[in-house]
Amino acid sequence: AAICDELKARGLEELVRSRTGLLIDAYFSGTKLKWLLDQDPELRRRAERGELCAGTVDSWLIWNLTGGAAHVTDYSNASRTMLFNIHTLTWDYDLCRELGIPERLLPVPVPSSREYGRIAENLPGLEDLAGIPICGSAGDQPAALFGQACFAPGQAKNTYGTGCFLLMNVGSSPVRSGAGLVTSVAWSVGGETTYALEGSVFNAGSTIQWLRDELQLIDSAPECDRLAESVPDSGGAMIVPAFTGLGAPYWDMYARGTIVGLTRGTTRAHLARAALDSIAYQVTDLVHAVSSDAPCPITTLRVDGGASVSDLLMQTQADLLRLEVDRPAQVETTAFGAAALAGLCAGVWRDLAELAALRRSQHVFLPLRAAGECAADYAQWQRAVSRA
Repeated sequence: AAICDELKARGLEELVRSRTGLLIDAYFSGTKLKWLLDQDPELRRRAERGELCAGTVDSWLIWNLTGGAAHVTDYSNASRTMLFNIHTLTWDYDLCRELGIPERLLPVPVPSSREYGRIAENLPGLEDLAGIPICGSAGDQPAALFGQACFAPGQAKNTYGTGCFLLMNVGSSPVRSGAGLVTSVAWSVGGETTYALEGSVFNAGSTIQWLRDELQLIDSAPECDRLAESVPDSGGAMIVPAFTGLGAPYWDMYARGTIVGLTRGTTRAHLARAALDSIAYQVTDLVHAVSSDAPCPITTLRVDGGASVSDLLMQTQADLLRLEVDRPAQVETTAFGAAALAGLCAGVWRDLAELAALRRSQHVFLPLRAAGECAADYAQWQRAVSRA
């Protein structure tokens, strides 16, 4: 974090934003790598002599699986380092120089679907896989976007996990956000690069875990749903789960969790409902931010992740957004997205149209509540956020 403060003091925010699509933040790996090299002068000397490799987790996996033959990272992973130029699809010379990171240390940036190498012989426990090609690599959220078959500009998905991650396909040119989102490479397939706008919510499913583990109001996550369904609404209670600050579109690392609207009649069922509602409100914040940035509107929100199994949460989301919320039959969309990228290269599937035909909806939630009621609730949410 101190390195990030220093970079901002040197006036590098615009350079980072324009080249990488990111904000200067300790969340990204560039400053971590700088810190490592700064701590040990011998480490830096070895890096400058070309004796070391550094990369993202996919780089480490591919390096080990190929027996050290391939030191690569795909564009989507590279675009989360704060060192990668998303326009030229190369490491950015100026940023590497500003952070004091030798480029020869870094992996070769490559497309998301191509053969990177083959599994080496005599790897312990993997002997039967020797010679199999490694053909796909993608970051977690871009893989989920691909697995959800969001192949056209304007298509978007939200993953409801510990946090929430909304990604929208914005097509073949990066879109700069004016609403607190980040821009990144989603994937590169067949010589064509696709970009995404992304918004991150820090605490979503973790709010339900907090009810269970710290407050001990519930014994399990499914109990939160059952309790929440036992009341018609939260009774005016609002939880703002800013346990670790607020992410997009606020980016307030000093915000903290808040509960407002308590009355003598507030029960644990109302708090369970407020916890689920808080997830839907935060995703609504993200969708509004994306809608203000994107060249085309979101018409359907495709959803996945652990909390997407909650019918109540998904219905609340559809009501707040006034959009269709589409939950797929295959909820392991990240794993499928990575497999699909590899399968395209290996010839398992011919093209994106064939992959898109594989997706099946398990349930599509349509807005049911009156728009005016939902707007009033969302205004209350915004007031609660201002208090956090």
